[in-house]
Amino acid sequence: MTVTADSAHIDNRPLDRRDAKTLVLSALGGALEFYDFVIFAYFAKTLGHLFFPPGTSDWVAQLQAFSIFAVGYLARPLGGLVMAHFGDRIGRKRMFTLSVFLMAVPTLIIGVLPTYATIGVLAPVLLTLLRVVQGIAIGGEVPGAWVFVAEHVPRHRVGLACASLSAGLTFGILIGSLVAAGMNARMSPAEMLDHGWRIAFLLGGVFGFFAVYLRRWLSETPVFARMRERKELTTELPAWVVLRDHLPSVLLSMVVTWVLTAAIVVVILMTPTLMQTAFHVASARAFTAGSLAALALCIGCVLGGLLVDWQGKARAMLVASLGLAISTYALYADLKAGGANLFVLYSFAGLFAGVAGIVPSVLVAAFPPAIRFSGISLSYNVAYAICGAATPVLVGYLAKSAGGLGPAHYVGLVALVGACSAFYMMRQRKTSAS
Repeated sequence: MTVTADSAHIDNRPLDRRDAKTLVLSALGGALEFYDFVIFAYFAKTLGHLFFPPGTSDWVAQLQAFSIFAVGYLARPLGGLVMAHFGDRIGRKRMFTLSVFLMAVPTLIIGVLPTYATIGVLAPVLLTLLRVVQGIAIGGEVPGAWVFVAEHVPRHRVGLACASLSAGLTFGILIGSLVAAGMNARMSPAEMLDHGWRIAFLLGGVFGFFAVYLRRWLSETPVFARMRERKELTTELPAWVVLRDHLPSVLLSMVVTWVLTAAIVVVILMTPTLMQTAFHVASARAFTAGSLAALALCIGCVLGGLLVDWQGKARAMLVASLGLAISTYALYADLKAGGANLFVLYSFAGLFAGVAGIVPSVLVAAFPPAIRFSGISLSYNVAYAICGAATPVLVGYLAKSAGGLGPAHYVGLVALVGACSAFYMMRQRKTSAS
């Protein structure tokens, strides 16, 4: 089911002030929510020592904390499927607001959670449960946000709309990186262990509730409103329709999501911590470099979206995948040699991690509007649950055992898969044209 022909004039209109308001508010709210989800990664080393038995080595403590971080990805499909079901049946906006509320509450609670020294083994158990709730929230947030902005703008600007939302989400990573860098620069290790880490999570709770307030000013998408008016909403279980009628689209969407996870989880989120443990880079320098990479990522997302609107999603995916592989190898080779060019090379890697701004255009185009939220949510969240949960543990092990270049080998392999997906899309387009 697609948008009907008599709405073509709407799809061909230019961006207007209302579109700009929607994109800005959506991106800002997404940034504040994504900060809540990723701040865990930047304090993984600290949390590993506080929520597990004392005397644990740095590497084991980091691996344990990354394992809890990964649990959030395993919970994503549950939240994503439930919110997508109601998003396809009763509206995009309601789920868009609910997801950010579900993120704010556990983040605030983590900020006041007792540690292992106070309540023993109950501490990591509670931390894991709160991480599960965060995963449920983000599982509905990201697919819902892409659908929301894509259905608000003209069809020929979907690339820019999705990319601007992705840039907003990744701006949340930048905020997290800046907070971590600032706190590590101004606080001693003892102060960070005592109370510094709590500030970051309490701040995230405040950010989350502010994002809830921002979303009060958004309206339902025109595409959903038209489907509801014309009674074009699916009457079947949306997830079942996706699996029954759109399996090739699901598989393609899962593959490109794998590329996105490698770019975000490995290059952006894990690398600042891996610099410290595998390459012995000072924490302040590592987080400063991470902030530059996160800023470059925001720019890369927007450039990726513009490239989609200009050259199409397949060519954009090919360019970004190849660039991601090359820049990541250059970064890790430089780290192994001493990190003399860390800031420049990490910025380039962050720029090509802007493949995160291209992937949502592929997902949005893969499914018709009536089951779009469910299609994206199923594909994206299941892929992210598998890849996102396995990646931190696998890459953490590779960083220890593969001579320092292990993370780059992983990203290079996944980027190659991304390039193959681009060639597949080019072939599909030629087949459809003929």
